[in-house]
Amino acid sequence: MRKLCIAVGVAALLWFYMFSPWTHGAPNFWLVMSFSAVVLSGMGLAFQDEWALLSRVEKPVLQLFAGVTLAFALWGIFWVGDYLSSRWFDFARPGVDAVYSMKDGMSPSLIAVLLLVLIGPAEEFFWRGYVQRTLARSFTGCKAGAFIAFVITTAIYALVHIWSFNFMLIMAALVAGAVWGFIYFLCPKALPALIVSHALWDALVFVWMPI
Repeated sequence: MRKLCIAVGVAALLWFYMFSPWTHGAPNFWLVMSFSAVVLSGMGLAFQDEWALLSRVEKPVLQLFAGVTLAFALWGIFWVGDYLSSRWFDFARPGVDAVYSMKDGMSPSLIAVLLLVLIGPAEEFFWRGYVQRTLARSFTGCKAGAFIAFVITTAIYALVHIWSFNFMLIMAALVAGAVWGFIYFLCPKALPALIVSHALWDALVFVWMPI
């Protein structure tokens, strides 16, 4: 549990550096995000006692299909959410536009590559494959342990985005994290599909099919 707390603390510091109004704009966002992905995935690997098990992909074709399907389904959910929130709340669209402003000054193709091959996979491996998995194992004596791990991981994943003070970004992290986390809660062996989903959804939302 000590290692888990260290890893989550490092994630919180990295997200603070990327998103807080005091440091936002000082670093190159995508460079820092890529560095964070390497650090978090490295800690996830180093702190796992059975990390080799996570590299096993059962039914790879099904995992790929499920990941792609989930990514597009999530895109649809967010499209509907954006459509409704933009009509109900004045702050919604400016909040979304602030997220998209992070693309300024960087090649969209490079952003897509980073999201697909590094950032998306690393985030999912860390948050679900390490944090949620480790919490679930620590609550094995509790009947609802796996569900508690899901709730805690989802909450932390949303809260590390709080430094942005952007309600729309925090809610996006909460919704997406809840979907991926709940699927992992139901089927931990679906982690490869979640990695595909996270990576593809990132690229869809940020580059290929902006909302």
